[in-house]
Amino acid sequence: MIFITPVIEIITSCSLQLKRPTFFSSRMLLLNYLGKIGPKTPLKAAATFSVGWNTFACSESLEKPLNWLLFNYYLTTCLQSSVNKHRHMFVKQIDMDHVMKAKSIREFDKRFTSVMFGYQTIDDYYTDASPNRRLKSVGIPVLCLNSVDDVFSPSHAIPIETAKQNPNVALVLTSYGGHIGFLEGIWPRQSTYMDRVFKQFVQAMVEHGHELS
Repeated sequence: MIFITPVIEIITSCSLQLKRPTFFSSRMLLLNYLGKIGPKTPLKAAATFSVGWNTFACSESLEKPLNWLLFNYYLTTCLQSSVNKHRHMFVKQIDMDHVMKAKSIREFDKRFTSVMFGYQTIDDYYTDASPNRRLKSVGIPVLCLNSVDDVFSPSHAIPIETAKQNPNVALVLTSYGGHIGFLEGIWPRQSTYMDRVFKQFVQAMVEHGHELS
């Protein structure tokens, strides 16, 4: 509970401050916020799981034929459905018919997201949305769990060297785990590896967080 309430408040404030949505999730928004504000945040610690570190690399991975078929096209239709419900709010600023013809997340972001939030180009938006650029400035303890087989966050784009240079960042990489999976055992029914790591991290911060002050 000591983490959930502050995070909701900070993410809400941060989304207004940064004036952009996240490419994949609030995990990217959280890291961008922490990297921008540094140690001045009221948060004592944070944890992210399966974050997309480089938006360009994430997009390229999802545009590979199999990944496009399994994930990209479906997610694009979900985004289109979400904005189409409120298209009357956007028609003066955005060509919604063009948006509804997008076949990938990148095309959707180029035609809708980047325009909606005032970016000159899709490259400007993707550069600004990538948390790898701000990881070096994170000023509180952060646990980042990623799997190297996550098609949403390709392993070559994970900022390993940057993480090594920031003592506040603990970057944990697993060989398998997919995207927000981290299942264990032949018939995984209990808590996942992600659950166990998060529980240990929260317990350590509750019991020993004062030692970091």
